[in-house]
Amino acid sequence: MKIALLGGTGPQGRGLALRWALAGVDVIVGSRNAERGQKIAEELSERLGKAKGKIIGMSNADAVAQADEFVVLAVPYAGHRPTLESLKDSLHEKILVDVVVPLVEDNPKKVSMPPEGSATEEAQAILGESIPVVGALHNVSAHVLDKTDLPVNCDVLVCGQNKEAKDKVIALVEKLGVQAFNAGLAVSARAIEPITSILIRLNISKGTPFKHAGIKIWPESFCRF
Repeated sequence: MKIALLGGTGPQGRGLALRWALAGVDVIVGSRNAERGQKIAEELSERLGKAKGKIIGMSNADAVAQADEFVVLAVPYAGHRPTLESLKDSLHEKILVDVVVPLVEDNPKKVSMPPEGSATEEAQAILGESIPVVGALHNVSAHVLDKTDLPVNCDVLVCGQNKEAKDKVIALVEKLGVQAFNAGLAVSARAIEPITSILIRLNISKGTPFKHAGIKIWPESFCRF
């Protein structure tokens, strides 16, 4: 399996690239600048040891062309629409996995949801119904992803209009060693994406005894009231 990871040079993208490569997935780190993509891929490859998957770097357009099926978008929100608009024509027969959260640029404790309702829905509107968009991995800390010697401390909520695409993305996400759940249609992203800003607020609060928190879905038998 070979996936494209656009925004793979950023903190969350780097962590995802490492985790998937360690799980045996080949990752193409995409960047607006091909040389930067190659440089980051080389740095990440040095950390892989005897991993089964490989990490290589190239431009965003070349990464999309080389991907078998999955294109993961992990750019800052400011680059969300421009990246999708520039690559729209090359995303046919791919599944877009949208990791982006519309955080306020100078205040990540807040979100500013787009007119479509969420980044996931915005992506689907830009790309059209023929290209499946699946929202996933919104609430996973980049710091946690980078600590590859430790398990990821949260579950993942997955949403989108196409059930077959969601099932495939759930299988891809679970290669990271986490549980992933079908959280419904793309409209669910309106609730899922803002959770990230809440987690960031908790993680930087002096009133909490922990950092880099995540969310867990627990069965009723584990609940204590």
